[in-house]
Amino acid sequence: MTTLPRARVRVFAPATVSNLGPGFDVLGLALHRPGDIVEAEGVDRPGVELIEVTGDGGRLPTDAARNAAAVAAAEVVRVAGRPAGLRLRLRKGMPLESGLGSSGASAAAGAVAANEALGRPLEAGDLVRCAMAGERAACGSAHADNVAPAVLGGIVLVRSYDPLDLVRLPVPDGLFIAVVHPHCEVSTSEARARLAGRAFALPDIVANAGNLGALVAALHQGDLALLGRCIDDHLVEPVRAAMIPAYADVRAAAQEAGALGCGISGSGPSMFALCDSDDTAARTAVAMRRVFKDRAALGSEAWVSPVNRAGAHLLE
Repeated sequence: MTTLPRARVRVFAPATVSNLGPGFDVLGLALHRPGDIVEAEGVDRPGVELIEVTGDGGRLPTDAARNAAAVAAAEVVRVAGRPAGLRLRLRKGMPLESGLGSSGASAAAGAVAANEALGRPLEAGDLVRCAMAGERAACGSAHADNVAPAVLGGIVLVRSYDPLDLVRLPVPDGLFIAVVHPHCEVSTSEARARLAGRAFALPDIVANAGNLGALVAALHQGDLALLGRCIDDHLVEPVRAAMIPAYADVRAAAQEAGALGCGISGSGPSMFALCDSDDTAARTAVAMRRVFKDRAALGSEAWVSPVNRAGAHLLE
């Protein structure tokens, strides 16, 4: 018999932008939208079941052992040591294979929803680890650059994976993000396969190290101009650029519209631009969408907002 009350909770977890130029697999920030919602309800029989997934076009598994949200929720139950039963519903509110941390948002929402239903036995760091288990089930690898900001909010640096060591970075006032998702997909596994076995030149490694260090300094100093100069990846983005239709033209359009810096969000095809005002971000999004349409014949969606400092949270 479960100790879980028959409470029903709903949790929203946001999309995320990872890498942020030079921060491959170690940097990510949370957006305000889009995102996923997981509803969790206590049941009498132990275990986690996923009874419904909507908004995915029927593409995601409802098998609780293979779905990111359910695996993350089950990990919360295991780590909390509760003989609890949970029934989940997942509502996808974001495109799949978009470079916006779709599986990470599901995993974060599943972990936080389970924790809320159990009475919050776990701390934030434990929830990130549980969400990483969901990410592993969905993608084959447990990366934290999406799930950490999805759970915690803000901008997060993964200093180390073993042991997991997360550093929450300051969010400068006046920083806005424009994210544009063209209506095409990039497989995360294919994007990673392009990096397998690749050797990188020492000058490029040095350039990325300088950009990553200066990026952290820029966030602490609130120096948006320096931050923009750091959105320059010499390692991964050049390899993946060919997977993004009109990549170079979109980036140029963002800069011409006044963006501080522009790059690929995660594995793509979404692209992000950092801006120093809401107006500039809105103008940049329009310019980026226009290039996707004119140069690649692609429709697109855009989101403009400050950084989401709250992360995954309970919906009343």
